[in-house]
Amino acid sequence: MARMSVEDIMKRSSLASTRKDEWRTIYQECYEYALPQRNLYDGFYEGGVPGQKKMGRVFDSTAIHSTQRFANKIQSSLFPPYRAWCRLQAGNEIPIERRGEIQRVLDAYNEQMFSVIRQTNFDLAMSEFLLDLSVGTAVMLIQPGDESIPIRFTAVPQYLVSLEEGPHGTVDNVYRKLRVKGEAASRQWPDAKIPAQLQAMIDKKPTEDVEFLEATVYNKQDNIYCYHVIHEKSKSEIVYRTMKVSPWIVARYMKVAGEVYGRGPLIAAMPDVKTLNKTVELVLKNAALAVAGVYTAADDGVINVQTIKIQPGAVIPVARNGGPQGPSLMPLTKASDFNVSQIIMNDLRMNIKKMLLDDTLPPDNMSARSATEVVQRRNELAQNLGAAFGRLITEAMLPIVSRILYLMDEIGLILMPLKVNGQQVKVVPISPLAQAQNMDELNDLLQFMQITASFGPEAQIAIKKDAIIDYIADKLGIPSRLLTTTDERELIMQQMAEAAQQQMQMQQQAAMPQQQSPAGPEQLSNQPALMRALQ
Repeated sequence: MARMSVEDIMKRSSLASTRKDEWRTIYQECYEYALPQRNLYDGFYEGGVPGQKKMGRVFDSTAIHSTQRFANKIQSSLFPPYRAWCRLQAGNEIPIERRGEIQRVLDAYNEQMFSVIRQTNFDLAMSEFLLDLSVGTAVMLIQPGDESIPIRFTAVPQYLVSLEEGPHGTVDNVYRKLRVKGEAASRQWPDAKIPAQLQAMIDKKPTEDVEFLEATVYNKQDNIYCYHVIHEKSKSEIVYRTMKVSPWIVARYMKVAGEVYGRGPLIAAMPDVKTLNKTVELVLKNAALAVAGVYTAADDGVINVQTIKIQPGAVIPVARNGGPQGPSLMPLTKASDFNVSQIIMNDLRMNIKKMLLDDTLPPDNMSARSATEVVQRRNELAQNLGAAFGRLITEAMLPIVSRILYLMDEIGLILMPLKVNGQQVKVVPISPLAQAQNMDELNDLLQFMQITASFGPEAQIAIKKDAIIDYIADKLGIPSRLLTTTDERELIMQQMAEAAQQQMQMQQQAAMPQQQSPAGPEQLSNQPALMRALQ
């Protein structure tokens, strides 16, 4: 495949942006009511004022809190901070006789990978990444860093990117509108070849933003990703690179056939979110009416409606109170109390929390939770995620690990000749959510062993106990370095058999003199210490 021209890239980017505009309305509502802090659909990117209010139409914060808890729950279940959440495992293409050796190397690489992750901003970027996932589509950019931070993770708002799918439903091409200060362009891309016309503009106004088009296009023929940075006004390409692994991570919570962008739980919850928000708005207006009230004033030239202040302790002069015989001072009649059904509002809040997985545990002010309850709730979370769990593994975890290992190989931290493709190297989730799913399989195994134990020793012969131990360790994510290899087990078994045979021989030899004649004190003292201990 020939290298794409600047015109072709700009044309494809424009087409992808046009298709994305079809999602603008539905995504804008989600960000406005649930993620106002990440809302770029309000015109800020097109010249809005920094620091402006983003919650002018929000009267209820249930969706905001539940969305944050959704992101926190997914992160703690799939990508827990300061914990290993996956394991590199030798694939089926690796010969059986070499899997043990290669697995020990992969375990070392796995520990080194998470050591690098802890030095980066991965946890922060993942939190923002999962916030966007609640809407439907999350985007992350993984780039090489420097000596202090070897790898940099950036959660890019999906507002800034346009996507193109490949033939199998995977995102192949990513286009991003990027604004960079002119003087920072050379630091952003050290290998940039800036044309003279653009350089003159930068030198004239170095602090002004310059807009670039960042395009990552998959070359199927060569199985590489082509990275382009284009200055659209001058139609000049300033950066061109090729990579084996895409720097973009694009995850969809759920995807409908024929659609490129995802649909998250927030989209399903938006009818309840908007209804609850409108209900709270009306309740607040009614509350204001109940506090201040609405009054009528006789146009008798005594009351000036422009100067009356409705506040506690105020005295309003009137011509008379209640006729000629009325009192000199009389309180105003309070506005009638309003009664809006709280049941409807509570039901709406419960529906929103259920859709955003925010009801899996009782409130913190209730009684203490038992370990059994926590495990059961975690199992419920695993069941509720369903297909989303598999999609997150495929579109988020696997590409993230593949990209990190690729960058570590480039930096020289590891030597990775194998491909992370499931055949040579597999990425096995060992996060709390994955372990919760594995526990069901382990419980079935333990139940089987209990049933077979009831049939006596004959049934135990059919069970490969060594294989069962390896199976349990694999499901629990135990590193292979903590387990003995097959050769080591055979050697240990051989040594144990030889020791048992020697012990038996020594016992037989010790028993023979006793049978011939009783041993006196002198005879016992002449025997070796080990023989005396065995007796």
